[in-house]
Amino acid sequence: MIKLFNTLGGKIELFHPLQEGEVKLYTCGPTVYDYPHIGNHRAYMFEDLLKRFLIFMGHRVIHVMNITDIDDKTIKGANEKGVSLSDYTNKYIQAFFEDIETLNIVKADHYPRATENIQEMAEMVKGLLEKGYAYEKDGSFYFNISKFKDYGKLANIDLKELKTGIRIDSDEYEKEKVHDFALWKARKEGEPFWETALGPGRPGWHIECSVMSAKYLGDTFDIHCGGVDNIFPHHENEIAQSEAYSGKKFVNYWLHCQHLIRDGEKMSKSKENIITPKQLIENQGADPMAIRLLLLSTHYRKMLNFTMEALNQAKSSLARINEFVNQLASATLPEAENHEISSLIDDMKKKFIEGLSNDLNISSSLTAVFEMIKKANRLMAQEEVFQTDAENLIRSIASINKVLGVVKFPQNIKVSDVLSVGDDIQLEFLERQLPLEIWQKIQEREGARQDKNFALADKIRDELLAQGIALEDTKDGVRWKIVRK
Repeated sequence: MIKLFNTLGGKIELFHPLQEGEVKLYTCGPTVYDYPHIGNHRAYMFEDLLKRFLIFMGHRVIHVMNITDIDDKTIKGANEKGVSLSDYTNKYIQAFFEDIETLNIVKADHYPRATENIQEMAEMVKGLLEKGYAYEKDGSFYFNISKFKDYGKLANIDLKELKTGIRIDSDEYEKEKVHDFALWKARKEGEPFWETALGPGRPGWHIECSVMSAKYLGDTFDIHCGGVDNIFPHHENEIAQSEAYSGKKFVNYWLHCQHLIRDGEKMSKSKENIITPKQLIENQGADPMAIRLLLLSTHYRKMLNFTMEALNQAKSSLARINEFVNQLASATLPEAENHEISSLIDDMKKKFIEGLSNDLNISSSLTAVFEMIKKANRLMAQEEVFQTDAENLIRSIASINKVLGVVKFPQNIKVSDVLSVGDDIQLEFLERQLPLEIWQKIQEREGARQDKNFALADKIRDELLAQGIALEDTKDGVRWKIVRK
């Protein structure tokens, strides 16, 4: 059973998706007014770990990550540069996608941009107005938080000092400023605007995520993630406007990660201590997978202090895993098997899963991996590791790497060659994702083989081969690999 710390309620809870076997996940994406730094990627990495582990445990994940390309910051940046909003934001959007490729972050299913959903936002504001939760003032529209009785339930805000009718137009503000917030901002000189049923203007920041999450995931979905700085006001306001509009619970589980700090200070532009993945790679010669491992290796609810020393430690840890796999892959070993190795693998996998099942306790899971490597290395030194053992050890690393995503396998090993369909999960994180229909076809063929319907099994195998997926039946089950055409 997977347990997660739910910010809504402030405790660890058993995770139960709305629909068995499927998880609807929404994660706050970049506000594209600057290049994403490693503090931003700390949040994206935690979300990637969560998503990969959910799939590892057999869930199909539908993942939506928004791109905020219209807000106070993007408008200010575009005006300062004297360029259009789209010209200003597009280069940062491109940089974001380059970074997630570099850091091996699995892409979301949908990346809606705020500017592509303006009319839907206006419709939600109109609905809130009709329901009595919103009001108009000088062409702008505001959410009346006094009308929503549960306001403050996520951030545990005391509303006793609330002054009804005090409005705030800024997208971001301090926790003590608990006032009505802008849903729609009237047209202003020097700002982009859209013609809508509400009149000319642009959306407030908070309405954007409510609209885009509902569009792809429905009125109620499983998990919403972000950084702790999003809890208030952003996520609190999302809950208020979404639940007021739909009359339904918005999200069942809220997960928030702590800040990344650099040498003991919060990473921010004002402190001039921001560093991007690209800068680390080009200027410091950093291995992207070492950056990834560092961002993964501290529990998401703990502050992560980034230092070059910590990055070097992550590099050393990564080298231990890669050297272990390389040694196994290059060794010439007798054809035999040591059952102690099987026990080591089983124990590692059990502890790896137990750790991540306990609110993504990555430290416990990584300890299990390195303990297995240490013990296996000792057996190798004693010449008690054989060919079958080496293959099984490589397979075990390949399996858990579907969650970690950091291991570089030697050229003589294709990861798909050492993984069978029975290896724990849907095989989505290798050379490319397997679409659900391909996975279902493989499972259907397995069923046909078990029923001794070999004609159907051969037919499905040929159909998959035509689509570039080659299947091989082994004593450990069916294995698949992508065939380059």
